[in-house]
Amino acid sequence: MKIWIALILATLAVSAYAQCGCDTMKWATCDGTPCVCHLMVGNGTKQVLDCNKLIPKCFLMQGEMYRGRKGLSTRTGIGGKPDETAFVDNDGIYDPDCEADGTFKAKQCNNTDTCWCVNSAGVRRTDKGDMTLKCDELVMTYWVRLELKHKPTTGKVNPANLKAAIADAIHKRYKNFNKDMIKEVQYDPDARLLIVDVQQPKGERKSDLTHMAYYMEKDVKVLPLLKSQEPFVPQVGDQKLEMENILVYYVDEKAPTFTMQHLSGGIIAVIVVVAVAVVAGLLVLFFARKRHNKYNKAQQREMDNM
Repeated sequence: MKIWIALILATLAVSAYAQCGCDTMKWATCDGTPCVCHLMVGNGTKQVLDCNKLIPKCFLMQGEMYRGRKGLSTRTGIGGKPDETAFVDNDGIYDPDCEADGTFKAKQCNNTDTCWCVNSAGVRRTDKGDMTLKCDELVMTYWVRLELKHKPTTGKVNPANLKAAIADAIHKRYKNFNKDMIKEVQYDPDARLLIVDVQQPKGERKSDLTHMAYYMEKDVKVLPLLKSQEPFVPQVGDQKLEMENILVYYVDEKAPTFTMQHLSGGIIAVIVVVAVAVVAGLLVLFFARKRHNKYNKAQQREMDNM
């Protein structure tokens, strides 16, 4: 009898352990009763996760940077602006400073003396400065535009059913994401391009569409962050849309404050080359005109002597 009780308890324990996992984070470690999951974000630093939600982007970036430093793979395998103030993330991933709830701190320095201000998506929205840089508030991103390109399909995609299919796929995949935030879906069948506009009301702080955008960006560019490695493949009628490229635009409640003070090396190089070409052209024109005038004067003197 005792043996049977022990076997039953062991079975229950194994079952409970099997159910202890984190569907929204494949790198999470989970154990205990009740189940507790955490993510390593630094040496000896564990971030407790709420796996019933999408993990905040700030924690995800910390985890990716930690894995990169440790030589751990961050993979498990191998339109246009919506608004004149929209911008894309050209800086890539960095090791961010996070608030206790997973939001980004408004000022980021990445363990250096160079600092910048970010929006709620953790994307730089100002020029870089030194430690004296002031970032008075964390500006909320209220609108993201997802430019998605799908792989060739065997038949035509019905545009009439596209918005509902994309909204349902996002809602089901990303922890019941509010499909009402999917405001518009545009489609160019020749380019196989989908433009998905996702918005929340300005001033609304209950939702954060940037988490969903980051998960989708990883789904398309790398591999899913979800425990399930099933790809993001919306189905429109009989057509499955496998994505092959994505670009994310961010529109904040307040416009970014980029200036010409800090230009990238590539832009500076282009400006220098253009400036040198202009100066060289002016010099060539100057000497050509000077040579032409000298020739005319010499010809006039010869005529006078004759």
